[in-house]
Amino acid sequence: MLTNFGKALRKIRIDHSEFLKDMAAKLGVTVAYLSAVENGKREVPDQWIDVLAEKYFLDPSEKKELQNYAYENKDNIKIDLSGIEKEEREMALAFARSFKSLTEADKKAIEKIFKDK
Repeated sequence: MLTNFGKALRKIRIDHSEFLKDMAAKLGVTVAYLSAVENGKREVPDQWIDVLAEKYFLDPSEKKELQNYAYENKDNIKIDLSGIEKEEREMALAFARSFKSLTEADKKAIEKIFKDK
């Protein structure tokens, strides 16, 4: 099944008159791997967003849209907690542990905090 991320990748390739092999070379992967990601058979590697934004000169809104598409089909997300204070680390871990038990009101309040930033 072609994902929104896969559609966006294809559009980028077409807009740059590239084949799968060209984009795969820029990402440092095989054509088969890139095709599997495009078709939703493999998860999008986190580092691809920055690489794609750099190699294809994506503006911030295009990069954000690509990031959102990449996260649509993820079942888990890795968060780098290195270099942050102990209290912030504890807060992130507490949020992760309690995420499934948040009420709709809690989720709306948290969402509002991030939208206001």
